[in-house]
Order: sequence, then structure tokens, then C-alpha cells
Amino acid sequence: MTGTTAPQPLAGLRVVEFTHMVMGPTCGMVLADMGAEVIKVEPIDGDRTRRLLGAGSGFFPMFNRNKKSIGIDLHDPRGAEAARKLCATADVVAENFKPDTMAKYGLDYASLSKANPRIIYASHKGFLPGPYDHRTALDEVVQMMGGLAYMTGRPGDPLRAGTSVNDIMGGLFGAIGVLGALIQRGITGQGMEVQSALFENNVFLMGQHMLQFAMTGKHPAPMPARDNPWAVYDVFTVKDGEQIFLAAVSDAQWLTFCDALGFADLKAEPSLATNNLRVVERPRLLKAIAERIAHRSAAELASSMEKAGLPFAPIRKPEDLYDDEHLLATGGLADVTLPDGPKAGEKVKTTLFPITMAGQRLGVRMDPPRMGQHSRELLATAGFAASEIDELIAQGVAA
Repeated sequence: MTGTTAPQPLAGLRVVEFTHMVMGPTCGMVLADMGAEVIKVEPIDGDRTRRLLGAGSGFFPMFNRNKKSIGIDLHDPRGAEAARKLCATADVVAENFKPDTMAKYGLDYASLSKANPRIIYASHKGFLPGPYDHRTALDEVVQMMGGLAYMTGRPGDPLRAGTSVNDIMGGLFGAIGVLGALIQRGITGQGMEVQSALFENNVFLMGQHMLQFAMTGKHPAPMPARDNPWAVYDVFTVKDGEQIFLAAVSDAQWLTFCDALGFADLKAEPSLATNNLRVVERPRLLKAIAERIAHRSAAELASSMEKAGLPFAPIRKPEDLYDDEHLLATGGLADVTLPDGPKAGEKVKTTLFPITMAGQRLGVRMDPPRMGQHSRELLATAGFAASEIDELIAQGVAA
């Protein structure tokens, strides 16, 4: 595995997570990547996320690396007791089930903190406590009700963002809360409950547009129809139908843009001398630029923009990133072995947490676990004798 020499600031921290899908597992992945021992408690037949198809097929291997797996039947009182014993050994417990679910098994914060006042409990929900907290939330639900789909799509055509943005960020905010709670515990010796929620995450993302309305009194237009503050800031279709994003967001960049692409006449035009003047002329200007570069290749334009130090971007698909020279050169991708599905056992590349610590990326120490891969080891750490573990597994309480 890679990343074994990277800093592990959370080494020695034990996290028990009762999570599925994306939000909760993201929180655990962040803590695991930073060195924590993260234990994924799964149902006896495994986390259903393992069996998702289509757009969900990448969820489990993406968000469950560097974790251990134990299978426990929480519906069986003996299984719930085993889970509570495991939590008694933990510093952090994380979950992302419906409200009151964990309380049924004595695995809520109120129950666990009685036995262990130092426990930090990260709860990931659809909504923070309030009038909506009984609702079932999905990333798409909160994108629709929280303004993100409106801002992403064209007018009259709300469109969810092209990734699980609230689920992922909700997990990140949960992890941030855990880190803050750990610092506080180091001062006071007391744990606390931390909550993160999809809806509130989405509203936080909308804050800039809400403040735009508060400042201007104008309803923010969806991004495809927004009043663009920059004249040259768009996607252009060029030779062979390729597309490329080009931008010039200051007067200095405009002059450089014209020099780089050979637009001396546009550079000299008084009506285009400042950004605000160019914004007024934006429809005419974009049409002129599009016509002038239509015969050029995306690679040629990218080279000219890069040499000039101007912002640009090729339009890529997710699979194109596997060949990205920057990611390959900087170790931004790492090998994992798939635990499930038709390609189980095969090695593929995954993306790493997007930070460095002491100049190093936080790598993959352990592949995404097979279902119940660490059950015996973990039950032993919770105080079960070998014979008791054998009995729990034989009776289907653990797997």
C-alpha cells in the first residue's frame, strides 16, 4: 500500500462508524486517511452500498479505504450488546441513519456517553433538529429545495450537480466537527455530540447567492444565465468539435489574451478597453472570438493560453483524469483492490484526500475491506473470548 510514510496525526484514535452510502463514510474516510483506526460496522449481509449499480457503483470503494469491517446483527440483542462493547473502546462514533434509529440499540450519544463521557459522537443527518428533521433527505432532495439545482440548471430546468456534493461535504463538515471536539476534549476531558446535515450544508453553499440578493436586491439568475462579471469567461467549440474553456478576468489579462491569440484589432478597440465595457459588449465579443478560433485545435489554444499564463481548461470526462499528467506526476492517484462486484480482487486507481501534510499526500494504507474481514480481531479487542466469538459467528449474530 502507498502512503505509509505520510504523517498520521490521528494514529491511536479509534473510530467506530455505523454508516452507509456517502455522507457518513466520507467522515470516516477523512479520519482514516489521517491515521485513525476506523471500524465499519455492517449488517450481517453487508452494507447495501457494496451492491449498488450504475452511478452508485463507485461509492463503496471510494469512501471506505483505510477501514476495517465487522459484521454485526444489531437487531439481535446480543449483536447490539457487542456493538456497545465495541463503542466502549472507541474515541469517536459516527453514524448517518434516520433520527432515533441508533437509540433503539442503545447506540445513541445519550446512551454511549453515560458509559464513556469522553466519547465524541458524529451524527450525519438530512436536516439539523427542527421542523424538517423527520423528512427523508437525499443529496438530490436538498439540492432541489436548497437552491443548488436552480442555480446549476438553465432557467426553468433545475439540475442537480454532477457529483454527490452535499453528501461529500456533509461528511467533511462532520470530520471537521470531530477534530474540533477532539481538541476540546483534550482541554476538558469531556466528549460531545457533533451534527452535520445535508440541507444545512446546501444552504451554506448557497450563502454567496443569498448575500448577492441581500446586497443587490436582484434575484440571482441560474449560473448558465447569470449576469457574468467577466466578458471572456466561457466554453468555446473549436476544431473537430472539441471544446475548451477560456477566460480573461482582468484588464491586464485581456491585453495578454489578445496578444496570445493574435487579436490586435480587438485589443485596440476603445469600446473593449475595460472589463465593464467588455461586459456590455459581451454577446458581440464572444461571437467574434468564437468565429476566430473555430478552426484552431483545443491543444493549440491550450498551449497559447498556458504560455501566456492565462486561465483555460479542456473539457474532460471523469475517466480522462486517469491519464492526467499532473495527477500522475504528483501521486494524486493510488491503487486500491476492489472488494466487491464483478471486478472484485482487481486493482484500480482511486483519488486521494486533496491535501498534503508535511509535503506528502495521505495515501492508502488498507484497501476497502471485504465484508467482515476484521470481525474476529475486533470482537477480541471488545473483550470477547475466542469461544464467544465462535458462538456469535455460528449463530449469525456476527459475520
